[in-house]
Amino acid sequence: MTDSSKTAKPTPLSGPKGVPDYVPPVSATFIRVRDEFARQAHLAGYQHIELPVFEDTALFARGVGESTDIVSKEMYTFADRGDRSVTLRPEGTAGVMRSVIEHNLDRGYLPVKLNYYGPFFRYERPQAGRYRQLQQVGVEAIGIDDPLLDAEVIALADRCYRSVGLTGFRLELTSLGDSTCRPQYREKLQEFLFKLPLDEETRHRAEINPLRVLDDKRPEVREMLADAPLMLDHLSAESREHFETVTGTLDDLKVPYVINPRMVRGLDYYTKTTFEFVHDGLGAQSGIGGGGRYDGLMAQIGGQDLSGIGFGLGVDRTVLALEAEGVALEGVDRRVEVFGVAIGEAAGKRMSLLVDALRASGISADMSYGGRGLKGAMKGADRAGAKFALVLGERELEAGQVAVKNLADHSQVEVPLNVEAVIGEIRRGA
Repeated sequence: MTDSSKTAKPTPLSGPKGVPDYVPPVSATFIRVRDEFARQAHLAGYQHIELPVFEDTALFARGVGESTDIVSKEMYTFADRGDRSVTLRPEGTAGVMRSVIEHNLDRGYLPVKLNYYGPFFRYERPQAGRYRQLQQVGVEAIGIDDPLLDAEVIALADRCYRSVGLTGFRLELTSLGDSTCRPQYREKLQEFLFKLPLDEETRHRAEINPLRVLDDKRPEVREMLADAPLMLDHLSAESREHFETVTGTLDDLKVPYVINPRMVRGLDYYTKTTFEFVHDGLGAQSGIGGGGRYDGLMAQIGGQDLSGIGFGLGVDRTVLALEAEGVALEGVDRRVEVFGVAIGEAAGKRMSLLVDALRASGISADMSYGGRGLKGAMKGADRAGAKFALVLGERELEAGQVAVKNLADHSQVEVPLNVEAVIGEIRRGA
């Protein structure tokens, strides 16, 4: 009698709930979107910053805001082996600001213009477009309070989306005022809210940050808030002038937008210009990116009292939005440009040298393995999305030649069996 426990096949494991895998071919679209967003930021003078994936928990409690759902409900927080409380980063701005202060970047030429990308973590209820590990590309422009800079950041985000072919989105825009008008508005809003039959948790939120109540998605609460005072109606003269300059500059730049006076972002640090990009093709999770200005954030986490503005664009949701619009990015199905097809052991060895030389010359190349026949190997070339196939058999090997097959028009020529000749033919047929 055998022990079945020794022969039982292990149960396959699944990835964490709410954390997507990006596998081919979708991974190619994901990379194209992420890299194009980063390229557009670089064109606007934003330099890359690589941030830690986890930080001291206090950074997010102080920087993001303890009244936000992010801090109160959604952070992945744990004690490390030194019994220090650390948190997987839920957003990027606080970490960028901490790094700017720590490395004295704010002591040089301003604004400091930085961009970053990578995963961020929030313990949310997983659904389409809403993940516990979300991917973003962000920029921050720190140190100057200039409405022209606000317009630049917003126009850059708009250009990022359009650069990957996305069109069915809208930009929603508002102003959340400044320190001279926010306190008076806060009092008016709290006066209104405390007259409503709010539940205990919502009333507590209204005491800490009443603006957060305006972001409540429950229909019964939204109905009660229909006549709530709006920040846009209570802006100081300076904040109103700032906002009008932003909108006027966006008009000049031909960046379309709509004013949304009820917009409340999910972070406490926003002031003045605040914006969100929305795509209705994604259903309930329609936000694909957004940002705003954050006066006072740097001082709040121990730095100078400098302003800043930035955005975070969702790579995950942009990929979903592209799918919703039926936009296929050109070339994302191409793994390599050249695919080597070798028939026979000797040809395989020679092809491996040729493929390696092509790679060293900057041409992406792969080849068939496992002694496949011509038909099976050519299927590999098709699946790789290659433009060209190199066919090398005994006859070609004896003649010192290799066949270069253009997979688009099915033409074929034989060239000398060296990398220079192959590259020359590829360039002619490209």
